[in-house]
Amino acid sequence: MGHRKFHAPKHGSLAFLPRGRTKRIWGRIRNWPEYSGEPTILGFAGYKAGMTHVVIVDNTPHSPYYGQEVIKAATVIEAPPLFVFGIRGYKQTHTGLRLLSEVWASEYPRDADRLLTLPKNYNLEDKLNAFLSLKDDFSKITLMLLTQPRSAGVHKKKPELLEYPVGANSIDDALNFATQYLGQTITVDKVLNEGQYVDVIAVTKGLGFQGPVKRWGVRILQHKSRKTKRGVGSINPWHPNRVMYSVPRAGQMGFFQRTEYNKLIIKIGSVGKEITPAGGFPHYGVVKSNYVLLLGSVPGKPTRLIRLRYPIRPYRYTLEKPPEIKYIHITSSNVVTHNE
Repeated sequence: MGHRKFHAPKHGSLAFLPRGRTKRIWGRIRNWPEYSGEPTILGFAGYKAGMTHVVIVDNTPHSPYYGQEVIKAATVIEAPPLFVFGIRGYKQTHTGLRLLSEVWASEYPRDADRLLTLPKNYNLEDKLNAFLSLKDDFSKITLMLLTQPRSAGVHKKKPELLEYPVGANSIDDALNFATQYLGQTITVDKVLNEGQYVDVIAVTKGLGFQGPVKRWGVRILQHKSRKTKRGVGSINPWHPNRVMYSVPRAGQMGFFQRTEYNKLIIKIGSVGKEITPAGGFPHYGVVKSNYVLLLGSVPGKPTRLIRLRYPIRPYRYTLEKPPEIKYIHITSSNVVTHNE
């Protein structure tokens, strides 16, 4: 019998090179889907609380388990209301979108002064009239949003500043929607629906500096190898006399921005206690406000900001209704009871 050959190809895609730490702790969204329908913002944001498992009735078309109860992992994202502090109008030019004008609200929530400062003698009515006078030149309307971490279970005060486009059939509809919510809060149930697919943009867990075995999954060399076992056998040929970018090397692992497509929303709730396990989520605590229950896992550690977006590459089919939930596991193994 011949010697068995172990096949261990390199892990990971070269499309993500160079693997360096992201600049910000929340994801950046570079593309937005085409949308036509009732005016709304094309996404939301929340904080990752933790994971659980659910028992649902599979209603996915063409699924081998259609109509049967299945156990699935799920992620709880706490999504407190977002405060709309500004509106921006963009014009399409031959070099791309160009900001024409913007208008800010006259009052801000608590802790917003950490990021924003209004000019003296700011008149909201005059600014809004001047902004609306340019509506014929606008080709895109966006909302400037502030998160409210004080309303969530995260232990922080400083909000994040985000920008989301308004999806509508016309610019007039988008402007009516934007001016309606200027200076107000918008909740997740006004934007997303149960049974809807969303894209998740987040930053993965940071794992620090790691070697090529853990970072790329290369095979460990035999014990007689010269100098090292947890490395590649040769880093480059004689010609070309340089180390090519495709050779697995040690470096930063984790804390990368990643996008996961078409995550199913199975539940949207407003009472966080009904989804919080006894003793709270590990490394997070108690869900205090609105939440979104997503099927599957999402990148990042607990308390990290997760950005949700309308699907940019949606499935060919849509669910007629959200899957029926039979059971949600909220029993925590972290609570230790002492018998008296």
